[in-house]
Amino acid sequence: MNESKKYKILIVDDEPAIVEILDYNLRKEGYLTKSASNGKDAINCVKSFAPDMILLDIMMPTIDGIETCRQIRAMEGTENTHIIFLTARSEEYSEVAAFEVGGNDFITKPIKPRALLSRISAIFKRGLIEEKSGKIVSFKDITINKESYTVLKNNEKVALTKKEFELLFFLCSHPNKVFNRDDLLKKIWGDDIFVVSRTIDVHIRKIREKIGENYINTIKGIGYKFESSE
Repeated sequence: MNESKKYKILIVDDEPAIVEILDYNLRKEGYLTKSASNGKDAINCVKSFAPDMILLDIMMPTIDGIETCRQIRAMEGTENTHIIFLTARSEEYSEVAAFEVGGNDFITKPIKPRALLSRISAIFKRGLIEEKSGKIVSFKDITINKESYTVLKNNEKVALTKKEFELLFFLCSHPNKVFNRDDLLKKIWGDDIFVVSRTIDVHIRKIREKIGENYINTIKGIGYKFESSE
């Protein structure tokens, strides 16, 4: 697939067998890859490789995946990097923590290469569609530019993760319309991504911390809406 050749994927896992099979299958599809066996090396690799996507194991020695993700998200230029955690289902307790630090979604172990490639392709294709349909939404003191993935409040840049940005942009593009959590999960994460509905609550809280409490309203028992009335 020609479009895949422009994308760079960093594989981070301390199990050589997993790295080997992921690297082989991704390269076979035309992706550019690099790998790291621990969080420290992964952080250094992000600086030099600038990946479009990171496949990040949670359970690693020295620096685990959660802390690694936190440090990567603190680096300039990583807000649009798609971070997928590699996790055993028994680590479900980690899901909320992973989204708290800026993770996008999960792939459960044991990893099925064909399913993995299908999901990655869908993520990148969705990104291409979003880039081609870029536009600007403004409300009060906030301007959201989908072409540059920037949010300005009072002309000052607000740093959001990719999923926080997409969620804010979607809600702001549909002012005064209420969306339940399942609707938002499908719109932002897609049908092929399996995440818990509480993920929406985590992202909404993080957005409110960054832009203020007076934009996204909670509709008790239903979901959320972007409030455009005074």
